[in-house]
Amino acid sequence: MGCCNPRTKKALKIGCGITAILLIILLIVAITLYFTILKPKSPQVTTQSVTLETVRLEPFPAFHLNITIGLILTIHNRNYGSFKYDNSRAYVTYRGDPAAEALIEADTIPARADHDLNTTVLIDSDGFSKNPNFLGDLFSGCLNFTSSTALHGKVTVWKVLKLKARTVSTCDISVFTNFQNATSVCKSKIKF
Repeated sequence: MGCCNPRTKKALKIGCGITAILLIILLIVAITLYFTILKPKSPQVTTQSVTLETVRLEPFPAFHLNITIGLILTIHNRNYGSFKYDNSRAYVTYRGDPAAEALIEADTIPARADHDLNTTVLIDSDGFSKNPNFLGDLFSGCLNFTSSTALHGKVTVWKVLKLKARTVSTCDISVFTNFQNATSVCKSKIKF
């Protein structure tokens, strides 16, 4: 003898079936949301302005070159979560040789918004003037640099879900010493 009559068992089976169907539908909706809306997307980094602020060349008594570049980058956060990052550094290299580093102060990039990042980079030739390509590039009037930045922080989605994330950006910077200007092209990726 069971504790439940056949009618109660039938109602219990129907209730369990409906609950299982609702859980499956909820799981499908959650997976669909994740892969469409909540899927992490790499930020778009665009260069708004690259200004060649100063070029100082001292050929005597020892060869020395200082270049100051002002960068204004716009970071477009395409995600539904804000990104709060810690203090970091941008490293600039000339054909693999270290040329400069710049401080990037901690900040927050709001969800689905643009954020301007201003920095000044002082490039000192002491680190790369011994590169065999340096004099040829200098006399041709174009010095090509690569900057790389890794921002470590947290992504907050709907003020509930918090994930550690890292965004890596690389920029190719061309300094035209003859024309006293510079250009830049950037790429960025986000990693969780």
